[in-house]
Amino acid sequence: MINYFNDIQFSEKNWFWLMGLIPFIVFYYFWRLKKNEGEFNFSSFSIFEGIKSSYKAKLRHSLFALRLFSIVLLIFALARPQSRSSWKNLKTEGIDIIISMDVSLSMLAKDFKPNRIEVAKDVILDFIDARPNDRIGLVIFGGEAFTQCPLTSDHKVLKNMFPQINAGMLNQGTAIGLGLAGAVARIKESKAKSKVIIFISDGVNNVGEIAPITAGELANTYDIRVYCIGVGSKGKALQPVAMYAQGQYEYDYVDVEIDEKIMSDISNLTGGKYFRATNKESLINIYQEIDKMEKTIVSEKNFTNKAEHFLPFAITAALILLLEFILRLTLFKSIP
Repeated sequence: MINYFNDIQFSEKNWFWLMGLIPFIVFYYFWRLKKNEGEFNFSSFSIFEGIKSSYKAKLRHSLFALRLFSIVLLIFALARPQSRSSWKNLKTEGIDIIISMDVSLSMLAKDFKPNRIEVAKDVILDFIDARPNDRIGLVIFGGEAFTQCPLTSDHKVLKNMFPQINAGMLNQGTAIGLGLAGAVARIKESKAKSKVIIFISDGVNNVGEIAPITAGELANTYDIRVYCIGVGSKGKALQPVAMYAQGQYEYDYVDVEIDEKIMSDISNLTGGKYFRATNKESLINIYQEIDKMEKTIVSEKNFTNKAEHFLPFAITAALILLLEFILRLTLFKSIP
């Protein structure tokens, strides 16, 4: 019953002002009852000892209570109780996005805390969470390129792959052309209205059979926008310079060299934009800016349906009045 009234709204609430008459009706009833009482004089009440009141006498006010209850129900009916059901029809046009991330050893540089690659992974995961309607894939590259995850709408599967990504897991070197070309290969057949590659690197192209600008021209051919992000602080950074055991590296301060001109040219060629991230905060801001520029189209239509519920109140009130009328003419016709 409580849940029923939680779903009910009254479209004619002004009728509830009639509830203010209820106390006056009750007062008038008992005042009139007392006024109509008769009086008899007796010298002693002893003659009434042992006489019990009949059940009719005890229930003599029940007819008035029934009538009062029916009035309350009629007021509820006049207030027009209604229930509303609403639903939404959503149409989404997602964007297909390939993230191409550099996993060369230089991504272990400690100018980001704890290092570049861990910060990049954390920020990418937040970016994925912010775009639930898009298909997203992941390509990693070093001296070669590898598709870690093809385009997918199952973001849980994609995110579960990130713990497996480590700097130095592919051949040494920075093949910017291969990393971009591998991303293009994974998104070029997409039917999405908007195709985007987010390309992340901290170095200079030094290996690979495909020139970076050639890969950029390939992306432009397939109408793919490329947002390039150069990751690394200005000046020198503590980077691995030698490995003396499996997973153990010797670090030294090395000049930070990023192929900013090439990445800027690629972004301009494809209608994207080049960014430079010098710390975690700037990298977060870059992804937020890309998120704003590449918005998923969501069209929403709202529908509302109303149902009238005054009839149960009116019928119940009528039945109670009928019951009161029948009882008054039969059981309570006379009260001894």
